[in-house]
Amino acid sequence: MSALEQDLAQYLQLRRSLGHELAEAGWLLPSFVAYLDAHGSPTVTISAALAWIHETSTGSETTLAARRMTSVRGFARYLVGIHADTEVPPLGLVPHRQRWRQPFIYSAADIDAVMVRARSSIASPLRAATYDTLIGLLAASGLRIGEAIKLDRSDIDWTHGVLLIRESKFGKTRLVPLHETSMRFLAEYAALRDDVQPHPEDGSFFVSLTRHRLCYAVVSQTFRQLVDTAGVGAAAPAAPRLHDLRHTFAVRTLLGWYRAGEDVQAKIPSLSTYLGHREPSSTYWYLSAAPELLALAARRQHTAWSAARPGAQP
Repeated sequence: MSALEQDLAQYLQLRRSLGHELAEAGWLLPSFVAYLDAHGSPTVTISAALAWIHETSTGSETTLAARRMTSVRGFARYLVGIHADTEVPPLGLVPHRQRWRQPFIYSAADIDAVMVRARSSIASPLRAATYDTLIGLLAASGLRIGEAIKLDRSDIDWTHGVLLIRESKFGKTRLVPLHETSMRFLAEYAALRDDVQPHPEDGSFFVSLTRHRLCYAVVSQTFRQLVDTAGVGAAAPAAPRLHDLRHTFAVRTLLGWYRAGEDVQAKIPSLSTYLGHREPSSTYWYLSAAPELLALAARRQHTAWSAARPGAQP
């Protein structure tokens, strides 16, 4: 193992211990280090980074080239403390157009329509109940779909109405309290599931007809069919996604706080913790997800600025 390979292994280990998955960097950087070693470069330089990216990218891969540069930049920042002659590539060196997808914010009627469609169009009573309950849980809790699928029966505290979300994104484990109505629906589903499939293959809370844990690809495809046949978001610029239920939960929570006159800035850290975000800045992103929410935030900020001006009227 070369010295740079050792540096890379230590870098990836350090970042992962801090909760970063680094799946892309872990895939891209070994190739970059091999390139540096092959060309006799003891550390990262801007010219070497550009040469590697040019060698491994085509003209149409501008987004991938930018992602490669992002991985290199992170590694270079780490190496600066080890090799004084390390050069950190500046931002914007490999320009690309960031594609931001406007989330679809479901109305209460939209969610009801999809859940009704699950109950009425899926032939199997257990499968219908699985999707009806799963969609309702995602809408009521803002869980990531991967977190919901990963739930085991032992992760539900029926006494206190709390879900245990184990080692989710960024390796974080958290407790998610639910409203008693949500707990009641989960209990009804669990009773039906145990009656139909009393001997499952694993401890998963949500089960497929094969008695195994749900598969994301199948869930995503089924949800797409339910949304389409229910006519939800037919006129939207982009088709509603499963993950947009999480966006909807966050936006509706923030809207409720603004409308109630709550101190949103003080409450956002609690929402960030509930959603399992690594830091509150990730939660602030939702302020731009809905025009009404952005307008309320701007109005609140304008009021605060006006009150802070000398001679301003309360």
